[in-house]
Amino acid sequence: MTHTSFEDPSVRRSIALFRAFRHERTDPEQCYSLLARDAADQVERYTPLIGRVVVDVGGGSGHFTEEFRRRGALGLLCEPDHRELCARGTPTPGAVVADGYLLPLADGVADVCFASNVLEHVSDPHTFLSEMVRVTRPGGLLYVSFTNWLSPWGGHETAPWHYLGARRARERYRRRTGYGAKHTLGENLFPIHIGPTLRHVRGRTDLTVVAARSRYWPFLASAVTRIPGLREIATWNLLLVLRRCS
Repeated sequence: MTHTSFEDPSVRRSIALFRAFRHERTDPEQCYSLLARDAADQVERYTPLIGRVVVDVGGGSGHFTEEFRRRGALGLLCEPDHRELCARGTPTPGAVVADGYLLPLADGVADVCFASNVLEHVSDPHTFLSEMVRVTRPGGLLYVSFTNWLSPWGGHETAPWHYLGARRARERYRRRTGYGAKHTLGENLFPIHIGPTLRHVRGRTDLTVVAARSRYWPFLASAVTRIPGLREIATWNLLLVLRRCS
């Protein structure tokens, strides 16, 4: 597959990603391959990947790790769900079944610690972030993105009906599709919000915030995250680029 690079942010890029997301269930390979290339482009804006150690935390079946390796990085995938690891059949070589709360890695081994759309799936995001910081070397980069609960996609496959309540949204999804939703609030999906998360990372002494912006928004990607209230809806998906302090 050819590597298509999009200007970031741009309307063209956002439309391409949105179209891919619409077919996530029917064509996950196309969706996640495009997202992986886009995420790697974003990481390379802040640090080169060639020769770098990149730890992909919660990276599912390995699309992101494989893209980092294609760009010359030493990629390590840590995924807690064995079913996700094997979703494409054979697991990504070198992948390990590992919990993001307790990564089987020494302190400071990663040049880049990467977590794409994982934070909304953990019950204790602060502890999860602390573990990412631990395995990142001083001066290293953390890439963390998540879909917040009040985003139009906050309920994931049940969105936007989650605005009327998670239980009602799941019931509607079952009636419409004939099977249950993959995500259940309080089990594998949690209501994370942008304001408290920004206050947390800005208040940490072991991190510097390099960028806080909408991951997919086609314009004013950083400005929208600065407006309380509005940011909880309009940001859609928050991207944090963080630097590990010495």
